[in-house]
Amino acid sequence: MTAKEPEQDGQLRRSLSARQLAMIGIGGAVGTGLFLGSSLAISQAGPATIIAYLVCGAVALIIAWALAEMIVVHPVAGSFGVLAHSYLGRLPGFVVRWTYWAVQCIAIGGEVVAAGIYLRFWWPQLPLWLPTVVFAVAIIAVNARAVGIFGSLEYWFSMIKVSAIVVFILLGLVLIFFGLPGKPATGFDNLVTHGGFLPNGIGGLLLAMVFAIFSFVGTEVVSVTAAEARDPVRDIPRAARTMLLRLSLFYLLAITIVLAVVPWTKTAQGGDDIAVSPFVSVFAAAGIPAAATIMNFVVLTAALSSANANLYLTTRMLHSLAEHRYAPAFTGKLNRSGAPARALVLSTIGLAIAGVCSFAFPDTAYVGLYGISIFGMLVVWLLILATHLRFRRVRARHGLPPSPVRLRGAPVTTILAFLFLAGILVSTGFIEGLSWSWKAGLPFFLVLIIGFVIAEKRGGFRERHDPLAAELAARQSKRKENLD
Repeated sequence: MTAKEPEQDGQLRRSLSARQLAMIGIGGAVGTGLFLGSSLAISQAGPATIIAYLVCGAVALIIAWALAEMIVVHPVAGSFGVLAHSYLGRLPGFVVRWTYWAVQCIAIGGEVVAAGIYLRFWWPQLPLWLPTVVFAVAIIAVNARAVGIFGSLEYWFSMIKVSAIVVFILLGLVLIFFGLPGKPATGFDNLVTHGGFLPNGIGGLLLAMVFAIFSFVGTEVVSVTAAEARDPVRDIPRAARTMLLRLSLFYLLAITIVLAVVPWTKTAQGGDDIAVSPFVSVFAAAGIPAAATIMNFVVLTAALSSANANLYLTTRMLHSLAEHRYAPAFTGKLNRSGAPARALVLSTIGLAIAGVCSFAFPDTAYVGLYGISIFGMLVVWLLILATHLRFRRVRARHGLPPSPVRLRGAPVTTILAFLFLAGILVSTGFIEGLSWSWKAGLPFFLVLIIGFVIAEKRGGFRERHDPLAAELAARQSKRKENLD
């Protein structure tokens, strides 16, 4: 293969191993949704936030396994966007990819803003826009390199996060059961005092789920890497299983420790102003300043890692749209390293927005970006689950072989997850700080529909990139050969 070949054929290189896939998945999921956004969930439900994370983790598991079932059959660039295109139709495929691209662009901006907030833990007088811009430039540089280099860097970034969470859990267990010199063991009293386990009732728990579900955004990253996985049929299910088991264990234990060590009334942060991660405040309140400093470094790394992984996602999704002629043709071109560098340039719009917001609205930038991205991400997940329902139905109707990976309990589990996410989407319209996301979301979808109509009139769609159509055509051809 020559150095220019990727740019000529537009095909992404299969360079990612199973361990890199799993760690990229963790890198995309373990970010500010857990380390910073968890304070918003705690402010709504108190100790019952544990239940919120348990339920949302189960929903994330359903989504990830539904994706694995489909991706093993169709390991294509564009992942669930192309599958929605094949099984639901052109418009859903167009909408889900552009929505995912836009949501992740905004989420990336939120991550770098959060990274700037973490840096101000050490330098409170530092203007938020400065670290935001510096971090944005850094992750752009990493994503412009070859995917193998990106995979290695993201692997080690994620290892730092995983190791830190393990250490956090171990130190937290010591604080809970044994205590430290001058600090008696906390036990689990904080889970039932200060208003009880469910201080704000069922309503508070339901509101917490809106924030908790966002902690699992990024679990779909494994499916997006299918076109660059060395052996997608073997590695995608393995990576999804490894990622979800680790995430479920880490999230539940970590949130339980946060709530047990420090009263939830101290770690909760409501409204628009978020100043510090509750993970850092745990050790600060326990009188371990060195540990708090180390933990702040870790959550800073986590935010940058998540932004790095999510920028990878946006460029691949835009590359997929270009393949179908639903995005400018230049975004489908690859550089000498095999990376869609031109799609990368367009995908940095979220970082530019983050820079402007951090300068103009330093106190509300994070929650504002958070609200926009959660609305779009819920729509994406709903379309993924709708695709899975259609995937099962269409393959059964045409007599196509089932996937070697199957979501247990489907279609019931798929429908339950769909209804849960639909309920959360509706509820965002009634939550302070998030309600205006509907005002941004609805016009956005109107623009997408208009864009789709224009793209269709300009001949945007390549039948050769429809995996279901290709599979049916191959099956028909084989039948014809057998008859002859």
